[in-house]
Amino acid sequence: MPPLPALPPDLLEEGGPISVYLAPDPDHFTRLAGGRVPEWSAGIAIPERRRIVLPIYTRSSQRVHDLWKALHHELAHIALHSYLAPQRPPRWFDEGYAQWAAGDWGWEAGWQLRLAFALNRAPPLDSISLDWPRRRADAGIAYLLAFTTVTYLLEHGGGERGLTIFLERWRSSGSLESALRSTYGLTLAQFEHEWLQDVENRYGWALLLTHSITFWTPLGLIVLLMTIRKRRDLLRRIEELRAIEPPDSPAYWLEMEGEEIEWPEERDEDSEWREG
Repeated sequence: MPPLPALPPDLLEEGGPISVYLAPDPDHFTRLAGGRVPEWSAGIAIPERRRIVLPIYTRSSQRVHDLWKALHHELAHIALHSYLAPQRPPRWFDEGYAQWAAGDWGWEAGWQLRLAFALNRAPPLDSISLDWPRRRADAGIAYLLAFTTVTYLLEHGGGERGLTIFLERWRSSGSLESALRSTYGLTLAQFEHEWLQDVENRYGWALLLTHSITFWTPLGLIVLLMTIRKRRDLLRRIEELRAIEPPDSPAYWLEMEGEEIEWPEERDEDSEWREG
């Protein structure tokens, strides 16, 4: 697999083998994970045991690529915990880093956040300590928000190189606060405040309103064109059916005095005629 960004390339090889289990059903998933897990979970990493459990029973209609991405995500958890041990990263950074490392952010993710804010479904952003509810939709928003904590550091502090230095200093000092201050010039409280402000400005309802015309106008035109085309195809098909429709009173349905109906000659199997 490709190396994990901002971490040493041979990090996963240093701590010994990593066991990967493919759970065929929910009972095996729960037992291998060591306790109850949300039904929507795409995988579980247990860093202290260097164990990963992936539920393959939920992936019958998914691509192998999705399973690979889930494995990449869980390996990122193990690598980060191994690098920072014996410290444990807070969950907001742990999940944010794993999503960034696995490339879990797609073009639709930003719109999911904007809609969550617009529909008042986003958790209150009064703290960086995000809750991870058991409901799929609510947890999904928490994961997206966790991702933005890491991308904020990347965008405002030297990209991947800056994050590499930050993790090195975190590891050597044993303090998240100290590493933030020495790398980005921010206390944890300052980072929390600036990140919250950035999220609200970027994904809040005001931005959704300013982008709505830009987004929905071309989408509406596409839907309109598709509707017109479907209607045109339907009308053409109706005309074709009418053209081959028999008349209301065909001759071979009527008994006509004094006339003998001429039936078409039978064609043998070698005839060039084929039924349409």
